[in-house]
Amino acid sequence: MTPFLLPHTLLGEGPHKVIAVHGWFADRSAYEPVLADLDTAAFQYAVVDLRGYGEAKDAVGAYTTSEGAADVLDLADRLGWERFSLVGHSMGGSVAQRVLATAPHRVRRLVGVSPVPASGLQLPPDQWELFASAAHEPENRRAIIDFTTGGVRPRAWLDRMVRRSLAVSDVKAFRAWLDSWTGDDFHTEVDGSPVAALAVTGALDPALSADLMRGTWLRSYPQGELTELPGAGHYAMDEVPLELIRTVEDFLRAGDDVGGDGDEASGGRGDGAA
Repeated sequence: MTPFLLPHTLLGEGPHKVIAVHGWFADRSAYEPVLADLDTAAFQYAVVDLRGYGEAKDAVGAYTTSEGAADVLDLADRLGWERFSLVGHSMGGSVAQRVLATAPHRVRRLVGVSPVPASGLQLPPDQWELFASAAHEPENRRAIIDFTTGGVRPRAWLDRMVRRSLAVSDVKAFRAWLDSWTGDDFHTEVDGSPVAALAVTGALDPALSADLMRGTWLRSYPQGELTELPGAGHYAMDEVPLELIRTVEDFLRAGDDVGGDGDEASGGRGDGAA
């Protein structure tokens, strides 16, 4: 696997290092709605473009979660970050968990925002056709976004999300990534991990729901926590940016409060959606 320097934006100079990975529909611009209000004194964020997206749109690759994890670790090496936390949205949540599976000693805390489980996501045949054809059919991308945000978002916002998705993703990579994040099952490599791991879901998202996280995320991580945001669907960064920031940064900061390096090895399982 050829190393590749992921294009990235660095924000802040805080001591707690965080790498943020986007999902299937967007590049690192997916995080733009939250960037202005991040705590850049406590954290330093590296927000990346995976291969096939954004500034890496033309990058050659296999477009798999394992390759993405290797690229994230290579970036951390180049930044001189021996230990760091991870935030991953949707498909990026799967990539983040792959990083944990590959280099568990380097991960301080893990956050999945509507994350794809480490066991993958098996889609019924009709949904598979919708998702697979979305690579070439913009109306299917729109239908997916509308479905996963509860069918309540404005038409203009749905249209803008589709335009962005088309502009920042390579069609071949987009389609290849689908095979990986739906089909990769590496949950046995993370099961029982002592890392503190938060799943954030949106109440309006029927696909990657709190119930799904209870049966996957919370079973994998003994220190797993779950928070459901009532006003959000699948795209919490756009839908409830301030609530998302507070939820994520409070969780990341808790590790600093306990041990200064996120190394706490005990604790219970929380469930903010209960």
